[in-house]
Amino acid sequence: MSLEKYEAVIGLEVHAQLMTASKMFCRCPNQYGASPNTNVCPICTGQPGSLPVINKKAIELGVRAAIALQCEIHSESVFARKNYFYPDLPKGYQISQYERPYSTHGNIVVRLKNGDEKRIGITRIHFEEDAGKSNHESYGTLVNLNRAGVPLIEIVSEPDMRNAHEAGQYLRALHSILRYADICDGNMEEGNFRCDANISVRLRGTEKFGTKVELKNINSFKFVEKAIEYEIQRQVFAIENGEKIIQQTRSWNSGKNVTEVMREKEEAHDYRYFPEPDLPKLTISVEWLGQIRNEMPELPSQASERFKKAFELSDYDAAVLTSSKELAHYFESVVSHSKNGKASANWVMNELLGRLNAASKEIEASPVSATQIAELIKKIDSGEISGKIAKTVFEEMFATSKDASVIIKDKGFVQISDPAALENAVRKVIENNPSQLAEYKAGKVKLLGFFVGQAMKETQGQANPALLNELVKKLLDT
Repeated sequence: MSLEKYEAVIGLEVHAQLMTASKMFCRCPNQYGASPNTNVCPICTGQPGSLPVINKKAIELGVRAAIALQCEIHSESVFARKNYFYPDLPKGYQISQYERPYSTHGNIVVRLKNGDEKRIGITRIHFEEDAGKSNHESYGTLVNLNRAGVPLIEIVSEPDMRNAHEAGQYLRALHSILRYADICDGNMEEGNFRCDANISVRLRGTEKFGTKVELKNINSFKFVEKAIEYEIQRQVFAIENGEKIIQQTRSWNSGKNVTEVMREKEEAHDYRYFPEPDLPKLTISVEWLGQIRNEMPELPSQASERFKKAFELSDYDAAVLTSSKELAHYFESVVSHSKNGKASANWVMNELLGRLNAASKEIEASPVSATQIAELIKKIDSGEISGKIAKTVFEEMFATSKDASVIIKDKGFVQISDPAALENAVRKVIENNPSQLAEYKAGKVKLLGFFVGQAMKETQGQANPALLNELVKKLLDT
């Protein structure tokens, strides 16, 4: 199988649940985890004669998303009925937007693993309500309508992605933007940020798209990337063996690491869209749009630029530290207490994130607080401990959540800055290594590092590095 001959064409559709107190067209709570079928009313359960009313806060959050994603926002848009029949869709249709969405033509800039940036287009963003949820048990299927009517935006990308990595970076960037702007909490386990991937393959250099396959409702960035990689290989293998790709909807089986057929794909006209007769046109006035723009929270790109200027960080460091709202807040808290931007960035990125990743923990679950890391940095800057000792102290902090001062006291890790005490250690090292001393005296000055290292071992890493270097050179040259 020759993957190099082919090029993947990938577009993503993301459903993001809006952070409102109530549902899209009724006053039922928009609340996760309530007892089944308790957050319901005649409107969201499709009772005859009930009429929907648009949730203004949901519209505001949707407009905020369109602003954040550089979209064109239309002053008028139209809600439509999307007709299909599932047990968890009590009305027999879903209120969505189709021919006239409220927002089109945006983009996201993503950073790729080679350091390059890529601009990925946004085709449209439109509002819609969620369906209910079918719970499949051994004895049958139960329907919970608590989610029915929950407000969503669907963000549809252009087919601009060519591999799983680009798709993963697009999703991470989108997830971060929506969370920064307080539009969606991004909780993928609860289904608040869901992704469908449309994938086709074609011979490199050709313009015509291949037959599209949709991967439905994948609930983690890692699984999205794995599913796309598998699906690209599956389609290429099929084409190479003379098979025809069938337009269908597939699901990702994370246990088997394969995609599996769910159903043959419906075309848009199968949904029999038509304008929602019970709702007026959605109007977004110039004045209201201006007000929403003025109240926009800081976005990741803006936070990154601010970090670069305020703390003299590189593009890469600033991008990492602003990759999530919680991480950015954590870092800023460290800096506010340590007063050392560069050291704070290094400790958060290298020591803390490295250990959190190894433990599969997010920054919110860090056993070391921002003020604790700041305290450790201040002890290094004051000369109380060396950087080497600090790493040992940090290991204990991460394991126990104890303060640096407690660990330093308990372990006797205070840095030795007494010249007399260090001189004794250096003299002992010189006396124990006569052959190296002779070589140094003969002109092999690189051995200075050897003696410094041995002296640091002699002091169990507690020597003041600057003072130790000075004493070693002085005693070797006498």
